Parts: sequence; C-alpha cells; structure tokens
Amino acid sequence: MTTPVRAPKVVVVMPAYNAGRTLRMTYEELPKDTVNLVILVDDGSTDATLEVARDLGLEIFVHDRNYGYGANQKTCYTEALKAGADIVVMVHPDYQYDPTLVPKIIAPIAGGEADLVLGSRLAGGGSAIEQGMPWWKYVANRFLTGVENLAFGLRLSEYHTGYRAFGRTVLEAVNFRMNSDGFVFDQEIIAQVVATGFRITEIAVPVRYFPEASSASFSASCVYGLNILWVVTRYLLHRTGIKRSRRLGSITRRYSRLGSGPPPGSQTQ
Repeated sequence: MTTPVRAPKVVVVMPAYNAGRTLRMTYEELPKDTVNLVILVDDGSTDATLEVARDLGLEIFVHDRNYGYGANQKTCYTEALKAGADIVVMVHPDYQYDPTLVPKIIAPIAGGEADLVLGSRLAGGGSAIEQGMPWWKYVANRFLTGVENLAFGLRLSEYHTGYRAFGRTVLEAVNFRMNSDGFVFDQEIIAQVVATGFRITEIAVPVRYFPEASSASFSASCVYGLNILWVVTRYLLHRTGIKRSRRLGSITRRYSRLGSGPPPGSQTQ
C-alpha cells in the first residue's frame, strides 16, 4: 500500500503599506484551492489597509511603525515559516502582479525543479513598456539585470520583480534577517540564494501600472541601482575569497549532527 503524497503547504505573504484600495482586488483573485494561508504584514499604514484585511479574515501582523519594505519581508518570511509553510509566495497587495498565477509560480518548486521562482515582467516576449513601465525604469532594469547575470553566472530576464516564490529550505538556509530593511533586500536575498547554491528559475508574468500601484520615484530608483551594484560587488568579493561575508553564508551548513552519546551516568565496558 503506497503512502499518499502530501501536497505542499502554500502560504502567500503580502507586505503591505497603504494598500487599502487594492488589497481586496488582490485577495479575491488568489486561487483559494492552491493557497492554504494568507499572511499580511502591515508596515505602519495610515489608510484602511487593516480594516480591509480584518474584513477578509487574513492572518495579520502589524509593525509598530514604518520600518521599510525589506523589514516587512523579514516579518513575512519569519511568520510563514512559523506557520509551517513548504512554499512561500510573495504577492504584493497593490494588484500590480497577477494573483491568479500562484499555481504557475509554485509549480517548479512543487515539482522539485527549482528552489526560487521569479515572476519576470520581461520574459515571454511581451513589452513591459507597452504595459506601462516607464522607459527609464526599463533601461535601468535591463542594465542591472545584465550586470547581475554576469556576476551570478545566470541568464535570467529580470531580477527586480516583487513576485517570487521560495521553497522552505531556502528561507531556512539563507541569512535574510541580516539584509537591508529597504528595497535592496530583494537583490540581497537573491545573492544569498546564488551563493548557497540553490536553483533559480523564472516564469513570465504580466504587470499592471496604474496610480494605486506602488512605484519608486526616479531619485529613489537611482539610489536603489547604486545599492544593487554594491550587492554585486560584495557577492564577487565573497565568491573570490577576497572578503568573505557572513550574510552570504548558509545558516544550515554551519553545523552538522554527530548523533547522540551515551546517556548521562552510563559507563562503557
């Protein structure tokens, strides 16, 4: 008699900040037959985000003030692991990414083909500019993606997406709590995934740009770009052994189990 294979527990995490106008739309399009739990972490919103989240019956965690996008993700992943997630999917509650694609983004992880899946806005032949991406953001995205591909030895179409799925073993192994509390967290965790040897793949996803969707300003994007170049530099220094980085090391590979010794008070013959 064969033992039935247990379906992975899929937890969607939503890092929220003033998402009251779009949260309901995002949640309603999540495939409920695939998602076991939705966790929302509110990072000091001043709008109706919490009221909507309560009305939807979400699992809610609230920061005592606004700490930043990276800090929000740290709470998201910590609580998802506590909840027993096998796969964690980050879905922005601003409705910019298509929530109905959750089954597609988790499929490579559930099938044992990948450990991290990125939802790329630039894969699949579609034009991100036609979908509303500002031209300067598109150019910067292509440049930084090229730099990261060279450094990481990969051939991805985009690294700067907020739609991503992690296998549990990734979040247990990488030291994401040491990362920035800001937007560059997204690239720091990818560098950690690469440094620890996990597999990354991507799927094509459409994206929506509209006034309610979150988008960084030009000046903030310039700072973000410079921070990414520093992440890449730090990764290369670590990989070549010039300057090893604690944050790029694997937590789970720091130790191994030797087994148990004789019980206390016992004597060997």
